[in-house]
Amino acid sequence: MSKKRLMSRIKRKKAKIAVIGIGYVGLPTATILANLGFQVTGIDINPKIVNEVSQGRSHTNEPGLDKLISKTCQQGNLKATENALQAVSDADITIVCVQTPLNKYRKPNLTYLKKACEAIAKVLTKGKLVVIQSTIPPKTTKNFVVPLLEEQTGLKCGVDFWLTYCPERMTPGNGLKDLVTNPRVIGGYDSESVELGAELFRFVTKGELWLTNLAIAEVVKLAENTFRYVNVAFANELALVCKEIGVDVAEVIKLANTHPRVNIHKPGCGVGGPCLSKDTYLLLDSIETENFRPEIMLSSRKLNDYMPKYTTKLAVDALRKAGKSVENSKIAIFGTAYKGEVNDARNSPAEEIIRKFISLRARVVVYDPYCEESFGAKKVNDAIEAVRGADCIVITTDHRAFRELELPRIKSLMKENPILVDGRRVINPVEAKSHGFIYVAIGYGVDLEP
Repeated sequence: MSKKRLMSRIKRKKAKIAVIGIGYVGLPTATILANLGFQVTGIDINPKIVNEVSQGRSHTNEPGLDKLISKTCQQGNLKATENALQAVSDADITIVCVQTPLNKYRKPNLTYLKKACEAIAKVLTKGKLVVIQSTIPPKTTKNFVVPLLEEQTGLKCGVDFWLTYCPERMTPGNGLKDLVTNPRVIGGYDSESVELGAELFRFVTKGELWLTNLAIAEVVKLAENTFRYVNVAFANELALVCKEIGVDVAEVIKLANTHPRVNIHKPGCGVGGPCLSKDTYLLLDSIETENFRPEIMLSSRKLNDYMPKYTTKLAVDALRKAGKSVENSKIAIFGTAYKGEVNDARNSPAEEIIRKFISLRARVVVYDPYCEESFGAKKVNDAIEAVRGADCIVITTDHRAFRELELPRIKSLMKENPILVDGRRVINPVEAKSHGFIYVAIGYGVDLEP
């Protein structure tokens, strides 16, 4: 197939699309393309996910996604399968959305990407477009993906097939809106690849398309998340400073952000999720630190990694001041998801906090209205069960439900001198103290007494 013919098929929405990896990014991507009228097949190695999608359901709690999956499945535009070879063979365009986690040494694990590309290579023919959407280290597309595809197929990228890198810009919990409104960056192996990728994603987003080369597009994605990660580190360090000075960092940030050129992020008990805590490692993976040491990014990593330990220390110190030992104290952890309103526990700071309390022989219970993960603690079904007889509450996720806790009732169910450690600054300190809590929080530099 020529570039002209593939372009025509895209414009007429006749191009068949395969999406490898229908997780938190791939499934919304596949569903939106199917809703636009493309014939889309989602591919995953997890039979449970394939079965859920085939029955018109999502395995995530992304708002609006279930309804859209059901609609597109009924229309026949969206299918799911474990058979990657058949789906990719039938497709004109293959989009790779597999995970790229860190290994135990915090180095990029490209195993899933490699397997996806090997599957593509087995059935790749002339005239097709490959789109990489997974977050990857700089130059991975050119130095890893392209050689793999060329060597295993005998085809030439930019001549026999085309390749683009188009990073996602979506937030779990707001994914569908983000995919259709945010600007997108399209990096291409060559100008024809860029044109084909832009034509496809012009359907997906109402935002502006920015066209560039592969390496720049890869770095752009990592730079965006690293900027946010560094900003959070600054907010966390500012919180520690405010604690020492004796002022409330929440008030400081609120007023500082009234300046038109200031946007300080929110401090907290740690940075979690699949991106922010990982992407600095991807960005710096090929940097030789003995020749050049990126001080700001590495220092930010160290500081953010410290926050779960700091949060645990706040609770232990508050218990001690209240005349209690952490051993045998009942600790109620509110939230195991890495952020509010999602069921995703990947890299959640709650894990380190929970495991530390368990190691200190506390009696740890966990309540999260969305997330099933407990990280080894006892999981309970509601807030009341969690706080009954508890010595201390530690809020580790900013779910809206935690902002609306009935503090008087909760206090009445807890033991004497109840402690509330607000790791996400979702509770009003004055209100908590007025109801008799010992209120402790990130950056709350005020006396611990209620």
